[in-house]
Amino acid sequence: MKLVIVSGLSGSGKSIALHVLEDLGYYCIDNLPVGMLPGLAEQLRQRPGPAEPVAVGIDARNLIDDLQRFPAILADLREGGVTTEVLFLEAEDATLLKRFSETRRRHPLSSDETPLAEAIVQERRLLEPVAGEARLHIDTTQTNVHQLRDLIRQRVAGAADGQLSLLFESFGFKHGVPVDADFVFDVRCIPNPHWVPELRPLTGRDRAVAEYLEAHPEVHQMYEDIRDFLTTWIPRFEADNRSYMTVAVGCTGGQHRSVYLVERLSEHFRRLRAGVLSRHRELS
Repeated sequence: MKLVIVSGLSGSGKSIALHVLEDLGYYCIDNLPVGMLPGLAEQLRQRPGPAEPVAVGIDARNLIDDLQRFPAILADLREGGVTTEVLFLEAEDATLLKRFSETRRRHPLSSDETPLAEAIVQERRLLEPVAGEARLHIDTTQTNVHQLRDLIRQRVAGAADGQLSLLFESFGFKHGVPVDADFVFDVRCIPNPHWVPELRPLTGRDRAVAEYLEAHPEVHQMYEDIRDFLTTWIPRFEADNRSYMTVAVGCTGGQHRSVYLVERLSEHFRRLRAGVLSRHRELS
């Protein structure tokens, strides 16, 4: 039986994630008390017929002691033969504040005595035991509803059991570093097509930009160094039962250099393995 536990901060997209999984054939339960996880697993094991995948939503509206016991409960489930994955969604505080103000929703931990900003901080603290067990973190700060749906389909539903899902993501440092990245490579030191007027409106996907970058030996060296590093270390993470890995490559604006290198890296690793994805955050 496969069990996906969806958790994260209120306003980060947990409901969207559960809806996507439900559309993909998962039996979904929202806002399940943590203490009921063992009983749910046992009940599902006793159901006749093929075991369908299950997804449950867990948030901060749990007993504090149960949230603290989450790692132990998860370990017991795995020892009992339940294949579990924990997906944790998060976003920057400013983004969460903006989302709640736009939708006029009430944060589950806010009250007349607890303002929204304080409730978000409190929620982060309460969910630390769950976040610490997550193999996949998704930062939705700069992700819209449609992009999040695609990410869930590709990374959670599209990953084969026992296979590492490898995501290459380009980004611009001026828009912030992705907090969900496992590795971050800074490529701002290589020549920048932005300063070539005819290349400025193009992206790293365009042949003219690729030709410009490929004319510089340091670009090839950067690509080869990143490629060789990942070739060496990805199998080590797989051997440690890692299910997800995000490799972020950043330049100043996330339009030319990082996009070009993510395209090259993802193309190279797709020839070697399945489960390789690419995303260009700023182009989205």
